[in-house]
Amino acid sequence: MQSNFIFDTEKYREDVNFNNYYWFSDGFTPEELVQIENMTEALTFEDAAIGEQTSARIENQYRKSRIKWCPQNQDWWWVYEKLHNMIIEANDTMWKFDLQSMREQIQYTEYYEGGGQYDWHMDCGVGIQNQRKVSVTVQLSSPDEYEGGDLEFMLGAGHIKAPRKQGAAVIFPSFFLHRVTPVTKGTRKSFVLWVGGEPYR
Repeated sequence: MQSNFIFDTEKYREDVNFNNYYWFSDGFTPEELVQIENMTEALTFEDAAIGEQTSARIENQYRKSRIKWCPQNQDWWWVYEKLHNMIIEANDTMWKFDLQSMREQIQYTEYYEGGGQYDWHMDCGVGIQNQRKVSVTVQLSSPDEYEGGDLEFMLGAGHIKAPRKQGAAVIFPSFFLHRVTPVTKGTRKSFVLWVGGEPYR
């Protein structure tokens, strides 16, 4: 049987880095964060679950938080557009994925004092999650409003903490192992979004 593989060690991309995240220190301004907070007030909370939406299950020992879904409508479109532009810059700089779609809504999340967390996981999976290639999370809370609640990535033999700056947008490949450590004081507020397209090929 003839192989379709190309055995050519001379050809590879030196401008691709799958071992790091990309971030914007001032992804959203203080004024924009106030506007986002006001917009989320009208949305309905639900308990965060594990797995694809049609078969998701509640597991508080693994993921404990409450979420809201931000609609893809005219009121929210400026937020989606800002995230889109930041994701494109990050992807063009770091990973060069073939990004084609933004099929899911922004997920607004609150992690509460007393164990609010999300243990080690990847964002890609089955169902609609199999199209995820890039994830972005935005820090909505000020760092002094909560303790614990660090976004951490498992890279190589150890793990690193992402920036906690209010308004920062942290962007990373959806296959990165990451977690939010337990919140021990206050409330951590953030939102996340995923973009992608057809399966990797």
